[in-house]
Amino acid sequence: KPVESQGSDIGLCGCLLVLVSILFTLLTLPISIWMCIKIVKEYERAIIFRLGRILRGGAKGPGLFFILPCTDSFINVDMRTITFDIPPQEVLTKDSVTVSVDGVVYYRVQNATLAVANITNADAATRLLAQTTLRNVLGTKNLAEILSDREEIAHSMQSTLDEATDDWGIKVERVEIKDVKLPLQLQRAMAAEAEAAREARAKVIAAEGEMNASRALKEASLVIAESPSALQLRYLQTLNTIAAEKNSTIIFPLPIDMMQSFLTR
Repeated sequence: KPVESQGSDIGLCGCLLVLVSILFTLLTLPISIWMCIKIVKEYERAIIFRLGRILRGGAKGPGLFFILPCTDSFINVDMRTITFDIPPQEVLTKDSVTVSVDGVVYYRVQNATLAVANITNADAATRLLAQTTLRNVLGTKNLAEILSDREEIAHSMQSTLDEATDDWGIKVERVEIKDVKLPLQLQRAMAAEAEAAREARAKVIAAEGEMNASRALKEASLVIAESPSALQLRYLQTLNTIAAEKNSTIIFPLPIDMMQSFLTR
């Protein structure tokens, strides 16, 4: 049966011991009252054991609670969110690439009774489970998915951890992938591949620009051929541009027909 619903069925001998403890407490008042009153903080809960059995009602606190000095013992459980770093894990990806990945996990104790009664050390177990879960999840991904789908990987890890630690009274609130370290040779290969891709795109863009420029020049030549005065205006505009640059040399183009008339003479 569940831990929370266990009764305090301690038997006849246990009942006698509890009665003796109560009588001893009453006889030694008010000194014994300091042994019976316990205080837990706002972020803590106390699990009380009476003759080895958890009392009905589950965790106590925060604030004051009472125990019997001879038969009762208690364990304080911290309910605040705990964070820990996952050590770097060497993982072989689906496409046979070795990467080193680390992360961080945020979790808290949701059920103090389960965290005490169902597992020896909930914190250590959660840390070890996070490491193995990180390896298992990343082992099903290729390198491109690890580098681009970090949020999806973190969400998958959180769901897996939360489901596995539910019986321990642990709630995994958040999982984050911190860093993905690649081998040095792979980094160089990826950098060379990215540089080659950028150069290829630059050449394509330059070629497209040359093609567009040649089309524009062709259209301009057709317009100038239809109007001889347009060529003269363009010539004057070119001279104006050269003169604006403060050059001492000005080139005057001569028509080929004029040169041929001098050559025939």
